[in-house]
Amino acid sequence: MKHEKVPVSVLGTGRLGTALVAAFLAAGHPVTVWNRTSGKTAPLAANGATVAGSVAEAVAVSPLVLTVLLDHAAVRAKLSEVDLRDRTLLNISSSAPDDIRALAEWASGRGAAYLDAAVMALPQAVGTPDAQVLYSGSAAAFDRYGEQLAALGTSRYLAEDPGVAELYSIGLLSAGYGTLFGFLHGVALLDTAGMRPTDFLEMVVPWLGGMLAFLPELAREIETADYTSGESSLEINLRALEYIEATSRSTDVAPGFVKPALDLVRKRMETEGPTDSVAGVFEAMRRKV
Repeated sequence: MKHEKVPVSVLGTGRLGTALVAAFLAAGHPVTVWNRTSGKTAPLAANGATVAGSVAEAVAVSPLVLTVLLDHAAVRAKLSEVDLRDRTLLNISSSAPDDIRALAEWASGRGAAYLDAAVMALPQAVGTPDAQVLYSGSAAAFDRYGEQLAALGTSRYLAEDPGVAELYSIGLLSAGYGTLFGFLHGVALLDTAGMRPTDFLEMVVPWLGGMLAFLPELAREIETADYTSGESSLEINLRALEYIEATSRSTDVAPGFVKPALDLVRKRMETEGPTDSVAGVFEAMRRKV
């Protein structure tokens, strides 16, 4: 089966679902689609997809079924009366990791193999190597369909735990939003002195490059739980965060991420004392201290 063009059904043809369908069609797969609003399927039909009249019909014709719906609750609602035996359910609907784990258990109880996926790309990048697609859940299902799923982008299987792909997605978004909102906060501070965002940007990019080069050391310290040889102590970072908070207050700029970061650093120092590395705050984030 690995070398055949496996029939695929896609439930939900919003922007992401449409992009997934297009990628499978471009790779030569027979694709069946279903959408609550049937008008959205017409362009896909014109490109070669088969439009199913019901969810049950779509599931019946393909061994690999993708759900690109609102969330786990919508997936269960649409599939509650459908025979899932001998199907691989690949869920791409976002939900909290524990909800995804519950959905996987529900699907397995109905005879389906379960995979969860997080698409870390804009819809227009789907089908190219720039689209990173993270998978977790049934290793056997990924082994069976991994070659087919390569049509969607660069695949990475992470773990048998079905909630792990979504955890990675949330973690990556957290890192990205930290950068995004940190940049906006810096722009807001400089705006109080009439500085232009584009001038600030010229300094931000190389500065963040240096920060990124620092991440492997933080990862090593956290994995070893050894915070005794860091280059940037928790005490130094506490002072820096206090300066940012004070400057925000004096310029009437919302403090953004600074207050919760300060709370974590202070908690870590109150319970364990200073550490030689800012990575020590990880223990407070994990509520270990």
